[in-house]
Amino acid sequence: MASPAFYPIVRETHLAGVKLLARGKVRDIYDFGDRLLLVATDRLSAFDVVLPTPIPDKGRVLTQLSLFWFQQLSDVVPNHVLSATEFPRELDPHLDQLRGRSTLVRRTDPVRVECVVRGYLAGSGWKEYQKTSRVCGIPLPPGLVESARLPEPIFTPATKAETGHDENISFSEMAQITGQKLAEQLRDVSMEIYRRAADYAEQRGILIADTKFEFGLLDDQLIWIDEALTPDSSRFWPADEYKPGGSQPSFDKQYVRDYLERIRWPKQPPAPELPADVVKATTSKYREVYRLLTGTELG
Repeated sequence: MASPAFYPIVRETHLAGVKLLARGKVRDIYDFGDRLLLVATDRLSAFDVVLPTPIPDKGRVLTQLSLFWFQQLSDVVPNHVLSATEFPRELDPHLDQLRGRSTLVRRTDPVRVECVVRGYLAGSGWKEYQKTSRVCGIPLPPGLVESARLPEPIFTPATKAETGHDENISFSEMAQITGQKLAEQLRDVSMEIYRRAADYAEQRGILIADTKFEFGLLDDQLIWIDEALTPDSSRFWPADEYKPGGSQPSFDKQYVRDYLERIRWPKQPPAPELPADVVKATTSKYREVYRLLTGTELG
């Protein structure tokens, strides 16, 4: 399966003469001093392993959906985006790799905490609730089932892990890392973004079960960075299929996870190549959530 010729599949970028700062699971980051170039590739990771098979259009969905949300919610908190169309001249020879999947952003000092908001009981929150009836130290009503809608959204921060899974922490533990004032600001901003995004998405047939945000500081100002409410950073569920009491269908790499579980891959490198039908279904889910949320097809 191939994307249109003017939007090539990009698993890894190679920009001659430009300083590569980092290559993450999905993003390649290039150094322009007080600015960074973020390139969302078509790489996909599952169970913390980057797979050899790219997912066409994935990077463009992540970039364009983030730009959509950054604009929609710009009155809540400033974001780091400078441009998604105009780049430094030295990038001119590489525009085929960059078009539609890249943003030039302000460089900030990242806050070393993941800001997670949960509206539903799923994932690590569900596992923790089963053991303690709490999530990140927050007591929850007894008798909740998997995927239950919470009485109110909760803020459940996590430490940022360079490798492997992030670790849930309490708000007081977060405050020890960031300081009390910044912790309260991060919590309040995250909750406001989530509430507004969740209300918007539900009107369009999508439940945002949970999502994580990243923030940075620039001249003592809080800046929303990285990505915004994408299928990689959020759990999106189709509202018309929602049935609490078990796991839910979702708009992300569920097809990939299901396939890897089915073939009994041991979740250790090397990861297997993905068959064409799994790739096609995953691309379709990414494109569908973009269409539902933005009201437009991905070009």
